[in-house]
Amino acid sequence: MDRDIAETFGGLVRDIINNKKLWSSYATSPEIHLEKLPGRWNCLSSFQKLLVIKVFRPEILLLACIDYVRKEVGQYYIENSAGTIEDVYQDSLNTSPIVFILSQGADPTIMVLKFAEDHKYRDKMAMLSLGQGQGPTAKRLIQAAQVRGDWVLLQNCHLAVSWMPQLELIVENISDSVHKDFRLWLTSFVCKEFPVSVLQNSVKMTMEPPSGIKANLKLTYTTLKEEDLTHPKKPDEYKKLLFGFCFFHAIVQDRRKFGPIGWN
Repeated sequence: MDRDIAETFGGLVRDIINNKKLWSSYATSPEIHLEKLPGRWNCLSSFQKLLVIKVFRPEILLLACIDYVRKEVGQYYIENSAGTIEDVYQDSLNTSPIVFILSQGADPTIMVLKFAEDHKYRDKMAMLSLGQGQGPTAKRLIQAAQVRGDWVLLQNCHLAVSWMPQLELIVENISDSVHKDFRLWLTSFVCKEFPVSVLQNSVKMTMEPPSGIKANLKLTYTTLKEEDLTHPKKPDEYKKLLFGFCFFHAIVQDRRKFGPIGWN
């Protein structure tokens, strides 16, 4: 493999030294992943070009990889096509929890509460953010909900590492005799202390912040009810105003991933 790399990129350093201006223009391009490589190097494969970008602009590599996947296998594979909470709920059972695997910037709490409200379960849903000393309270909520057929949402399981063995026992002991409407909802970042058996016996949904304006818009509109999309007196004006707010919100959300630069 080392020989292949040497043959492919042999002379690259010398070419950069001899054509500093050309390579400097390429390296400082704001969209380097869309630029052609200088001179004969543009004949490199798409993957080999990723290696060059990694050397010059490692902070652009993620965008370059997304563009690479889009070109090689299609747009479908870079779009967030995650299922909805409704899909997850339909696949769930009273004996297996629903686990939301979190990432930075994503919180399913509002969506879960809205889902509970739509199913007239908002008043029958107990919510608890786990942390120091919250284990016994969580256990009591689960035991009561199993009898009454309520829902329990335990947030941030990764913050209650010492209680995870207890959670594992609770889930293992959930039998078919519990109320058929009982549901246990869990949210957690990825952590090695989270019980493997709970993951294996649960319905899982990965929560990631939407990437791109289109994905942000789709997420916003999926959270709106039909009555939220219309206005009895001025339907046309209302739809335009609603879209304007949603579009602005999508732009603000998408700018966050660029940090301070995103607000310049």
